[in-house]
Amino acid sequence: MATADGKAPSRRLPRELPSPPTQTEIEELYRNGRLSLPAPLRIPLASVLSFLAGFTLGTARGGKSAGLRFRAEHAHKLPTSMTGWFLYHKSKNYHVAYGGIREGFKMGCKVSFWTTAMFAIEQMFDSYRGTADFLNTVTSCVTVAGGFSLWNRFSLPMTARTTKAALVAGLVYGGLQDLLGIARGRPIGYVDWAKQRLGSPRQEQSKTQ
Repeated sequence: MATADGKAPSRRLPRELPSPPTQTEIEELYRNGRLSLPAPLRIPLASVLSFLAGFTLGTARGGKSAGLRFRAEHAHKLPTSMTGWFLYHKSKNYHVAYGGIREGFKMGCKVSFWTTAMFAIEQMFDSYRGTADFLNTVTSCVTVAGGFSLWNRFSLPMTARTTKAALVAGLVYGGLQDLLGIARGRPIGYVDWAKQRLGSPRQEQSKTQ
């Protein structure tokens, strides 16, 4: 059927669906990923685990604080009967549970946010540099430490201590990742560079012979 200008309407070709990855590609994706996990799986997993860790610590801390607060607020009007003590402990347990869960969610969200930011920045530097090594881990840890210090308005000495702790954590964590990657055959940028530098004289000698 022709249009108003006399031209036949163009037919849209059906878009071809991308083929699913092969087993070899999936294995290569896992082998080249940090901690032997690809980024789409590693970052959400780190976010969930960090939330659970923060929630556990926050619940314990919040429950203890809520219990002490309840005892301090009711120290001047303690019950004198069995029924009164029953209601006292029932109300105390409610305040402890509520305060613990509330503090647990708050701390869990905070820990999960900063952990996710660290893993996301690490992956961003991996993609930008084209290699995954401890330098990207150190950079992401220091960046998150700076943002954390700025958000909490730390003093200059406190910011320096936080940055130093993040630097040490990044070196240790990044170094362990590199060791695990070397053991599993994952390409490491500076390791490959060192192999090329050390292997080039030997290759030239073998060619001359």
